[in-house]
Amino acid sequence: MHDSYITFTIGKQKSIALIAHDGKKKEIIEWCEENKDILKNHFLCGTGTTARMITDRTGLPVKGYNSGPLGGDQQIGAKVVEGKVDFIVFFSDPLEAQPHDPDVKALLRIAQVYDIPIANNKATADFLITSSYMDREYEHQVINFKKNVNDRASSL
Repeated sequence: MHDSYITFTIGKQKSIALIAHDGKKKEIIEWCEENKDILKNHFLCGTGTTARMITDRTGLPVKGYNSGPLGGDQQIGAKVVEGKVDFIVFFSDPLEAQPHDPDVKALLRIAQVYDIPIANNKATADFLITSSYMDREYEHQVINFKKNVNDRASSL
C-alpha cells in the first residue's frame, strides 16, 4: 500500500473499552459475565459508572475514566487516537435521548477513522468476541495522518 496509509497492529492482548448507556448497563454487565473467560485475558477500561458496575458485579478489573456525560466518551476517543484502545463495546440505548449525544457521535467517528472494531449491541459484541482475531494479532491500514497534514499544509 502506498504512503497515504500506515499499518497498525492490534496485539494479541487487546485493550477493550466497555461503555453502556444507563438503560443498557444491566445488559453489558450480563454480557461481561458471560464472556468473563475471554475478557480476563485483555486489558479493560470503560466510562465511569459502567466500569465500576462491571468490576463490582463480575470481579473483572476495569480501569474507569469519567462518566460519559462528564467527558468519558471523549477520554476513550483520545485513547483510540493514542493507540491505547483497540476495541470498543458500547451498548447504546437507541430509545433514550442522551444529553452527551455529540460526544457519542465523536467517539463513533474516531473509531471509524482509526479502523477500530466497535460493537454497539449484544449481537455484534457476540460476533466480535468469538472471532478468531481475539486470539491473535490483527494488522489494519489507517490513514497516514502525518502525511495528510503535511500535504494539506503545503497546499495552502
